[in-house]
Amino acid sequence: MPELFLSPRLRPTPFTPGVEAAAPKAYTVYNRMRLASVFDSLESDCAHLKEHVQVWDVAVQRQVEIAGPDAPRLVQWMTPRDISRVGDGVCAYLPICDDSGGMLNDPVALRLDRELWWLSLADSDMLYYAKGLAIGAGLNVSVREPDVSPLAVQGPKAEELVARVFGDTVRKIGFFHFANCSLDGRNHIVARSGWSKQGGFEIYVDGHENGMPVFSALMEAGRDLHVRVGCPNSIERVESGLLSYGSDITWEHTPYQAGLSAYCHPETVECIGREPLLREAAEGPPRQIRCVSIGGGPAPQLTEFWPVTGSGLSVGRISSVAWSPEFRTNAAIGMIDRSHWEGGTRVEVHAPDGVRAAEIRESFYR
Repeated sequence: MPELFLSPRLRPTPFTPGVEAAAPKAYTVYNRMRLASVFDSLESDCAHLKEHVQVWDVAVQRQVEIAGPDAPRLVQWMTPRDISRVGDGVCAYLPICDDSGGMLNDPVALRLDRELWWLSLADSDMLYYAKGLAIGAGLNVSVREPDVSPLAVQGPKAEELVARVFGDTVRKIGFFHFANCSLDGRNHIVARSGWSKQGGFEIYVDGHENGMPVFSALMEAGRDLHVRVGCPNSIERVESGLLSYGSDITWEHTPYQAGLSAYCHPETVECIGREPLLREAAEGPPRQIRCVSIGGGPAPQLTEFWPVTGSGLSVGRISSVAWSPEFRTNAAIGMIDRSHWEGGTRVEVHAPDGVRAAEIRESFYR
């Protein structure tokens, strides 16, 4: 594959010096920033993540801060999830929709208080969308990107490492909750969350100048835990069924098609796209995200969607794939039509190296 040419247009992060010192082998681009994607190898990185602990630079998850008396109104307008159920200190996964019900982003929202919210973004512009809605509706809010950069600590030893740096109070933080924790007199938000199923935390580092001090403290405290600089791992996240906005879900798909009905309440809230979402809730989605096991040896790298057929008909597309050493199959994620989405259904995947037999799975972990 061609190399990625780095330039100032692809912004570095507060943790870039630490990442570069670990010599990543590949980068991708996310929210116009640099995101490492491989260090040793995908397989080796995945095995280490499942056994030890890694520190990930995920500052690419830029924050949109919505503050002011109308902040709850604006956040609720952007999502069909009922945010009245979200209390202070809670992280909430929010599908953000357009007027057709299509998803524009799927951030994790942090409610710092009733009039102060952060949206920790996937890969698409939400700052301009939120600003435009606020201005057009004349809302009394401030919308900006604060100087806050997430740093993830993931893996089975993550709690021990974060507790060594921020104190044992982090052990009391519940899943998808957060607390203010201090290091060297500076407060940072520590949330029990992250883009892996191995368990861990995301530290919302306050201030660019504090990036490397937090990064270095974690690396030093984790020497005996076999800590490594890492990054979101495509094998582990596909095995776990974690969705990537822009690949597995796009503006073409509703939250119901993305399997996110638990986070969708158009019957009780006023939100953009409410009527189309109500119709789909009543009728059921015509297609939905599914795990797929693709046969044969390790498949080629996926650089564009792979068609899926069943009974000679087009029934979907594969959007993510990775060879899983643990499950000895090509683990994949795809958008599959209702006629073929039941677990155990046999389909064909049209990969660049030929047609492969595949099976729809409920999950790779059960």
